Amino acid sequence: MAEDQQSGIETRSFLTCVTEMAQLLGVGDVTVEPKGRHARHLAHAVRKPLLERASLPEEWFAPLMAAAVYDPDPSFCRWFVEPAVYAFGRRRVMAALVDCLRVGTDAEQAGAVRAWYSAHVPLHADRSPAYGPGGVRDPALDETQDIKTAWLEASMQVFAEATDLQIRRHVLLDLPTSRAAYPPHLHKLLESTFASARAHPDPYIRRWAAAADHEGV
Repeated sequence: MAEDQQSGIETRSFLTCVTEMAQLLGVGDVTVEPKGRHARHLAHAVRKPLLERASLPEEWFAPLMAAAVYDPDPSFCRWFVEPAVYAFGRRRVMAALVDCLRVGTDAEQAGAVRAWYSAHVPLHADRSPAYGPGGVRDPALDETQDIKTAWLEASMQVFAEATDLQIRRHVLLDLPTSRAAYPPHLHKLLESTFASARAHPDPYIRRWAAAADHEGV
């Protein structure tokens, strides 16, 4: 599929997702912008109301994550990821992104990679009323070490199985190149990933492998 066609599909999907969030929030009287900008205009309209809520209904989690994943701009998907992290916890948000990476479409896998970066957003008690009185927060909401390990494994598996070059780039180039970043049970998969990347015809993928070799992997 041509890149411009893929981009168009993602943009229409993002508009659907962000429209649903606007409806859930009751955001009305949003001026319809010219084609191509309306989704971003709606996203801007819902950003502040999302962060101002002390909690979000359970049924909002899925559409909120969909908006984050389908946002085609890695600079702005944080507008949906951040309130989800505050309201539902970093652990749940990251786990949802791992699931999306494992079983999603090409567009969803790419979106999960974009959103994964934003899921590491620092949390501050004065940033969201989702914190309890005195800045109290259940630490279990944000325990993610095992989820991060699952992300590493899923990324390497997608790299091995995907046929689309862009997806292979998306999942690989954000992975750490240091062996120390991977737990021992993933080292066999890691070695296979490095071997495949070293021999890959794509220069960006080979460059990632070269960086790993430079670090003495």
